[in-house]
Amino acid sequence: MYKIIDIHTHTYPEAISEKAVKSLAAFYDFTVDGKGTYADLEAQAKQTGVNGFLLFSVATNGHQVTKVNDTIARLAEQSRKNGFETVGFAGMHQVYQDFADEIERIIGLGLRGVKIHPDIQRLDIDSPKMFELCEIIEGRIPLYLHMGDNRPQYRYSEPRKLSRLLERFPRLEVVAAHLGGYMAWDEAVSELAGRPNVWYDTSSALWAMTPERAVELIHAYGSDRVMFGTDYPVKNLDDELSRFMRLELSEQEREDILYNNAKRFLKL
Repeated sequence: MYKIIDIHTHTYPEAISEKAVKSLAAFYDFTVDGKGTYADLEAQAKQTGVNGFLLFSVATNGHQVTKVNDTIARLAEQSRKNGFETVGFAGMHQVYQDFADEIERIIGLGLRGVKIHPDIQRLDIDSPKMFELCEIIEGRIPLYLHMGDNRPQYRYSEPRKLSRLLERFPRLEVVAAHLGGYMAWDEAVSELAGRPNVWYDTSSALWAMTPERAVELIHAYGSDRVMFGTDYPVKNLDDELSRFMRLELSEQEREDILYNNAKRFLKL
């Protein structure tokens, strides 16, 4: 039996979860498997044997930022009380008026990083607003980025843009989601592999490639830098775990990706 931390989960308040899931499905034009609520996530975790999560949500405008962050802090605390090894990351939006004050506030709430979805937020990774945020968090808390999109109108999260950001902020700790960049994996390996301050997750990637290709990417980045994630509610936990277990990896690599790497990254 493996210990498992799901490093990539989105949760929404019950009152808006149905609307949020529908918006997510519409944005990507695909079916979303989960309900998007913490209760559904926890129920799936108990069924699948997941021990903990990284919880976050996306702020789609400036007015949502504090409400999103308060909700994630509350859900993370609830999750820990329920026996899970759970951490929350804050959301941020580029039009929010005071990055510095909110970063101090979220650290006080116990949130340990910031999640940005460049494509939904229409924010280039290498833009002045990202520079402003990174000047505040570099060397303090990590940045978690959605990476990659194969649609021409969504080029906000290209790996080459993350590479430029990292050149400017060499002490910035980053997670490049979706094995470095959904449908941009060759570019991701070229631009990001070997960078000591970059982590990766398996979310919304394994279903889009062969198991052999997934193993190739994991080894290109280093199995000590990759973490298991489901992208819940996009995919259900059990389905993603089944996909992961089909990969031809050593027992040590499985243990590291499913749990040990996330424990190191989250400093649990």
